[in-house]
Amino acid sequence: SIKYEIVIVIIGIYIMFTENAYYWMKSVLDNDTCNKIIDLGLSKVPKTATTKGNLHKKTEKTLSLEDKTLEDIGYSDHLFDIGEKKDYHIRDSEVSWLNNDWLYDKIIPLLNEANYKAGWKFNIDSFEQFQFTKYNSPGGFYGWHNDSAGDHYSVYKRFIPGVIPYDEKGNIPSGYVTDKNLVNKVRKLSVTINLCDKHEYEGGNLKFDFVPHSEKERFHECVEIRPKGSMIVFPSFIHHQVTPVTKGTRYSLVLWACGRPFK
Repeated sequence: SIKYEIVIVIIGIYIMFTENAYYWMKSVLDNDTCNKIIDLGLSKVPKTATTKGNLHKKTEKTLSLEDKTLEDIGYSDHLFDIGEKKDYHIRDSEVSWLNNDWLYDKIIPLLNEANYKAGWKFNIDSFEQFQFTKYNSPGGFYGWHNDSAGDHYSVYKRFIPGVIPYDEKGNIPSGYVTDKNLVNKVRKLSVTINLCDKHEYEGGNLKFDFVPHSEKERFHECVEIRPKGSMIVFPSFIHHQVTPVTKGTRYSLVLWACGRPFK
């Protein structure tokens, strides 16, 4: 896990010298648009869409709400090695995938604005499908993770049927894509949009870990995007989680912006 320790140090250094670890916009989607996305996302959620995946694929055992955050132990124990020591799963949610043109037309200009105004100015040239996510109570959550390290080891590889085997569930294996525009690309910016009113659920906040090397407060719970239709953009290599939903249901829309690895 030396590679991951190096990534964590780099993240800490990056956060020390950048003005914005994330960029948010309040209520950029109106109520009707949010409801339209929820209806569309729910219509595509299969009955077996609950994702209780484990980074180590060892178990789907459910933990208590207190265990699920796991923020008081080091990353080398939690994110990378804990699968050898303790049963857990990294997320509990329902998902579907959306690729409607009107969604890209609405979100990409906002993402580009954030990329520029935050001062990152990352080279972005492709986008994945939107992920619609439903977090049920009690306990829907997504544990600590990053969306990409952003280095050349993290690039998407081309999936070739008949040459690359499917995984044990019959899906394209992780790290492979069929979209030629994503081959040799990495996730650079992550977007999350809150689709429901802040009073419709409790818990379920996006939470960042800026690592010990940061001059900022290490753990930051992002309540800025709780108003319906609010959007947040952040570098995909920053560690984050969705805290357990304790009441109601949280709906969100996620998009990843991709480009060539960082140099």
